[in-house]
This record gives sequence, structure tokens and C-alpha cells, in this order.
Amino acid sequence: MTTSSRYLEAPRRLRAFVRAHETSLVVLAALAGTVGGVVVLAMSVAVAGLHALLFNISIHERLSAQPLIDSLRALLVPSLGGFVLGVAFLLLLRWRPAREVDPIEANALYGGRMSFRGSVIVALQTIWSSGVGASVGLEAGYTQLSSGLAASLGRAFHMRRNDQRIMVGCGAAAAIAGAFGAPLAGAFYAFELVIGGYTPASLAPVGVAAVAGYFVTHGFAELKLGIAVGAVGDVLGRDLAIAVVFGALAALTGITIMRGVTLLEAVLAKTKLWPPLRPALGGLAVGGLAVLTPQVMSSGHGALHFASIVSMPLGFIAFVFVLKALASILSLGSGFRGGLFFATLFMGALGGRLFAAGVDIVWPGLNLDPNAYAVIGMSALSASVIGGPLTMSFIALESTGNLWLTTAVLVAVIISTTITRELFGYSFATWRLHLRGETIRSAADVGWIRDLTVGRMMRRDLTTVDAAMPMEEFRDKFPPGSKTQVVAVDGEGSYAGLVLVAEAHAPDIQTGKGLAAILHHTDVVLHPGMNIQEAIAVFDAAEAESLAVIEGDGDRRPIGTLTEAHAMRRYAEESEQRRREVIGEV
Repeated sequence: MTTSSRYLEAPRRLRAFVRAHETSLVVLAALAGTVGGVVVLAMSVAVAGLHALLFNISIHERLSAQPLIDSLRALLVPSLGGFVLGVAFLLLLRWRPAREVDPIEANALYGGRMSFRGSVIVALQTIWSSGVGASVGLEAGYTQLSSGLAASLGRAFHMRRNDQRIMVGCGAAAAIAGAFGAPLAGAFYAFELVIGGYTPASLAPVGVAAVAGYFVTHGFAELKLGIAVGAVGDVLGRDLAIAVVFGALAALTGITIMRGVTLLEAVLAKTKLWPPLRPALGGLAVGGLAVLTPQVMSSGHGALHFASIVSMPLGFIAFVFVLKALASILSLGSGFRGGLFFATLFMGALGGRLFAAGVDIVWPGLNLDPNAYAVIGMSALSASVIGGPLTMSFIALESTGNLWLTTAVLVAVIISTTITRELFGYSFATWRLHLRGETIRSAADVGWIRDLTVGRMMRRDLTTVDAAMPMEEFRDKFPPGSKTQVVAVDGEGSYAGLVLVAEAHAPDIQTGKGLAAILHHTDVVLHPGMNIQEAIAVFDAAEAESLAVIEGDGDRRPIGTLTEAHAMRRYAEESEQRRREVIGEV
């Protein structure tokens, strides 16, 4: 985790006031939402400026909306931009060797703590990646910087763990609400993907932040943020059934894209290429695709205009769909920074148009509305890759205002996310964390489990005896009731087993036998770095009521003991504490 120990602090009296009043959290959430809206505006303008400078277009135009791009620029800008980004990564590793923590990981593992400096770095990398034409979205950068600023604001007021996590969600909600012009979608993005669930305590601050972010960005209509959808026809009962099939296809497509990014990363890693050459080659490949069609460049905001999508020839739609998928895989797999949110919206809309046309060919009498299935497609594919079925449903609702269409969208996204979780198990964000060795699948707070370690729970006042001690001597030294158990060690002080005092005094134990005859759990021990869940699993497997704790660095010297009863009690206490925090009782 990359958090700095130095950060601004609010005055003590003000911190106490904020911690004591729930409405103060709402006020801070409004501030975080306003800042999040400004972040979206600033990053969008920065990328538009890079596009204007590097590709010789107007700053008011979208790169992916261009009919043609100069071939030399299309090839050189992404490749040279990728090389610069790769060199920057190498230099950054010397300055900040630890990787940055994203909002989902911060809330799942670190109680909402994020590095402000690290968030700025990620945002700049995302701006540069999209600015040089790589097929990545800005949404990851939006949420990273907005959440990082909100987290810093929370730390300045020494917020409780759950309130700090809510602040991170507020930043993300504002960013998504501003980027898509959809405050409901922004709020549920925070609930589903960043906080890990909806609670009454989080409703007001997250909702206020989302609305604030929306209004800040909504005042700048010339940026053309959000999704513009044309008129949609009637949605019938048959569309709900067809949406089930479409959702399954979207899930398989999303899994293929996520696997493709991982496969390309693995292939490039095996080539042993100098790291800066990887994004340079990826950029060159994306530039080659852009020569064929500029719609593959950047996030695809300009290309996603439904009126133009439904009027394109089917062959060209399929062509752009394949090339956009390849460009996204090439960009992220080679090392560019960004996300797949808007890219999957664009590809899903193209896929929806293709799906509607395909069904009409097979069953000519249906006459499916291409606009409607473009909306269903963008939501279903994004739900597979990004997660958040309700988030995608609200994007559809706020973009179209059509409740019946949103019902069909909800059917498709439920099927899409269910199949993705069943066959793949992760969203794109949590899949990346899985590849780094993490096991989390959502932003649900599990960090406290990792913090509750054996080292924190064990008793250090252990009593040791020599495992070679005669039984009679042991009985004399430890009469009944003096101790429950004693840790036996060998001549070098290494752990040998546990001796139960009551068992040593049992009538059927012969005094001529040594302690070795009654040693328990000689090969089963705990280590101080184990978390509570790992410890409980060891207790269950060994059917033990108590175990010794030994050093975790290869040294078998005992340093304490832990009972299963104490571990279970501490687990129950911490679980209850987190439950009370979540529902706002403390």
C-alpha cells in the first residue's frame, strides 16, 4: 500500500465536531463530489488538448469521431507516446517502488486509505495514455483521482474506518456521475463496486456527492460528456426473452476480452523486451488499426453516437467492433494506463446493432429496434467487464428515460454478470488484483480480517519445558491445576509439541514414559503473520483447542500460544463492530 504518513489535518475541534455529527459527513461528501466533478472536467480538457496538439484536430472535436487521421501521426504518436510512458514507468519505479492502490483495493483491504500523490500519478498516466491515442478509457483515472482526493479529505478529519470507506465511494460516485451525466449510475457505481454494498449510512453522502459531481460537469455541455441516445421504439415482452440470450453472449465476449489482455501481458513478459518497448509496440499496433478506422483510438466517446451507429453498414460495424476489441487488448496488455468502461460501452453498442440485425435475418418478422439493442448491448458487455448490474441499468435509464427498455437491460445485465462470475469469477478490476496475488472479488471490507493476526491475539506468557524431561519430574513441577498446557522444546529451543498438564497426571499414563509419549500437535503450529481466518482453518483441520505460535522466518522457536475459543471470540467481536459501523450505530 502506498500511503504517505504526512497529510494535512483539520483542527482538532473541527475534527471532533465532524466525527460527532452525521450531517458533517454529508457536507464533506458534497465537497468531495464538487472536487470530483472538477477532476472530470480537468482530465477531459487535458486529453482534448493533447489530441488537438498531437493529431492536429480542433480541441472541440473527438479523436474517435474523425473520418480520417494522418497515417504518419496515427502510427508515430501512439508508439512514441507508449515509449515515453514506458520510460516514465521505469523512472517512477526508482522513486516509488510500490504500486498504487485503486479505490476498490483501498476499500477492501486498507480501510479506505489511498495515496494522494499516487492517485495523481495514475491520473497523469491515464491522461497521457488516452491523449496519445491508446484505446483506453479515462474512467479509471477519473475515479482514481477523485477517490484519492476524497480519501485525503477523510484522513484530514481522522474519520472512522467505515466513514473513510464511504468518502472513497463518494469520490468515485461523483466521477462516474459527471463522466456519464448519470447521478443514479454514479451512486450505484460507488455502492456496488467501491463500497461493496448499500447501507442507510452511506445513502446520503454518496447520493449528495453524485449529484454534486453531475451538476459541476453538466454546466459544461461543450465537452459532450455522457451518452447521447436517439429515439427508442417500444420494448415488448419478447425483448425480455431475447435479452437473456444477448446477456449470455455479452458475458462470453467480456470474458474473452479480459483473458485477451492477460494473455498479451504474459506473451510480452516472456519476450524479455525492454519494458518501454512494450507500450511502444502496442501503440504502433493501435496506430496501424487507426489507419484503417480512427474509431478505435482513445476511449471512443466521439464514435459512440447512436444515430450514426445504427445507420452504418453491418459489415463496417463488425469491422469496427473487432478492431476496437483488438485495440483495447493491445493498449492495456502492452502497458498503457486506463480502463475498459467506455470501450465496452462502445463495443457493446456495436454488438447490439449486430445482434439485432442477426436476429432479423434468422427471424425476419421480429424487426428488432437497433437503438434498443445498442443500449442493451452496451450495458450487458460493460456489466460483464466492469461489474455492477444496477450501475449499468441506471446508465441505460438515465440515458433513455425508458423504463421498459431498462427492464430489458436489467435482464441482460443480470444474465451477463451471473455467467461471468460463474465462468470467470472476477470483474476486470478484481481480476487484475487476482493476478497480483490478491484474493478479493469485491470492495467488501476484508482488511480488518488481515489486520486481526495471530501475533495480535496470542498470549506471550508461555511456559516451556524440555521435551526430554522425565514424566515424574514434570508432575512434580506442574501439579494439577497449576497450568492448562505447557510448550515442550528440544535441546536447541525449537518447538517440539504441546503437553496437557491434566493428561500428564492421568492414572493411565505410566511414569516411566517421557513427555514424548503425550506430546500433541508436534507438526501443527501457527505463525504470527496468519490472519484470523487462516488461524481458524488450522484449528479446524487439526481439531485443536490450542496451538503454539512459532516464528514465521524458519525459526521454530515458540513465541506464544493461542486458543481456538479466544480466536473465535475476537472474530465475533470484530464482526459485530464492523456490522455496527456499516449500519451507522457507532
